Amino acid sequence: MATPPPSFRGDWITPEHPEYPKAIARWAINAERRAAAVAFVKDAQDVSRVLKHAQDHGIPISIRGGGHSAAGASSVEDGIVIDLSRHLAGVRVDVEKKLAYVGGGALWESVDKAGIEHGLATVAGTVNHYKLLIIFRLTLGGGYGFLSGQHGLVLDNVVQATLVTADQKIRTINSEENPDLYWAIRGAGSNFGVVTEFVLQLHPQRRTVFAGMAIYPADALARMMAVITAWWDKGLDEREVVFQCLTKGPDGNPVIMLILFWNGSEEEGRAHFKEFFDLGPLVDHCSEIPYEALNAMQNQTFTHGRNGYMSGAFMTRPDLDLAVAALAQVNEIASKDVTAAILLEYIPTAKIMEVPKAATSHVRGDRISCVAVALWDEGGKERLPEMKAGVGKMVDLLLQSSDKDIPRAENSGYGNYIGEEMLPSVALEPRFTAPKVFGENYARLQELKKIYDPGMVFSRWCPIVPAV
Repeated sequence: MATPPPSFRGDWITPEHPEYPKAIARWAINAERRAAAVAFVKDAQDVSRVLKHAQDHGIPISIRGGGHSAAGASSVEDGIVIDLSRHLAGVRVDVEKKLAYVGGGALWESVDKAGIEHGLATVAGTVNHYKLLIIFRLTLGGGYGFLSGQHGLVLDNVVQATLVTADQKIRTINSEENPDLYWAIRGAGSNFGVVTEFVLQLHPQRRTVFAGMAIYPADALARMMAVITAWWDKGLDEREVVFQCLTKGPDGNPVIMLILFWNGSEEEGRAHFKEFFDLGPLVDHCSEIPYEALNAMQNQTFTHGRNGYMSGAFMTRPDLDLAVAALAQVNEIASKDVTAAILLEYIPTAKIMEVPKAATSHVRGDRISCVAVALWDEGGKERLPEMKAGVGKMVDLLLQSSDKDIPRAENSGYGNYIGEEMLPSVALEPRFTAPKVFGENYARLQELKKIYDPGMVFSRWCPIVPAV
């Protein structure tokens, strides 16, 4: 792998290169793999050249947008990483058409800032140092954000994409050109190629919003769940989002954190969330902030350079018994060098559910997405089995809570929260397999996989097996 493919214009980094350690570094240390080469591609033509080179030599590939997959989906052992982050990270806004032309390796931070300069925004991830792709998982695996109540999922705002498929062809895909691939990538994107540019729909957006974190003691949990349940049953306003995090504070005591969002002024937000503030938070960091700061609120929690494992599940309504048991379980797992948490994401779903189920390959549902996370410093990969077991106990509580509404075998959780390395050769818990993640859309995806990637070149996240 010392030599790049002919006419390659980007940067070709191999193990002897001084930049190699940085090139294979990932958000989670345990997701790093020793690649044979990292190809920082310049354009779609470079991607095509690398794909041909890899297939000609029988070398596996992975695609890196931001490297945030704790499962290692953006890494590959002894293969080639197609890295979009260095040269394909630009953002251009067409104000008149309300469109953003975004490189596949761009930061959400760049998208937020470029849009809001013109009073525009799109649905974005909730951690702004994420790249747009995150191995296609955020944008093309679904994509929930603070604006989902008003504008749907991230993938609902993908108007067009430039896709390089396994046959090295560079394709424009939208509702009229290659509509089958346009359907497929919006939910199962990383199975069908490398997106080098997205065209995203922008929407008018006020310059400031009310948002922030409020922290409560553990003894407020029962009262909080009563408020959350009443609020949930009433129906969410499209302008709001609440994230509830059960974790342990820096002082070693269990706490509940609420991340509150209201797409309006502080006066409106505090009035809207009055019952939450009446619970008496220990800390109130909520205020009216610039829109572009919104998606940076969780950056400090999800910093680079730790080990990480996560797993998710869906719930259909708030559950006090679950919350009590989950906080106790988190308290048991967390320690001085281990951060453990369960995050419950209360996001309005009416706009998401307006989109016909058959419109995209993503499986929609009126549900609460939950994720259990463990981050640790010492012990690296050797502690992964221990952390999997701990996270597994937390997720089991979520599954128990939702068993009566969502059969456990069907409850894959949000596909972007699957922490397992999802290779065709790896045996997975059934609920994590592609047939469960893609549900009724799987058969059609298999037919398209047979056409566009019969050799399973793209197979590092929810791998779809081509139809026979």
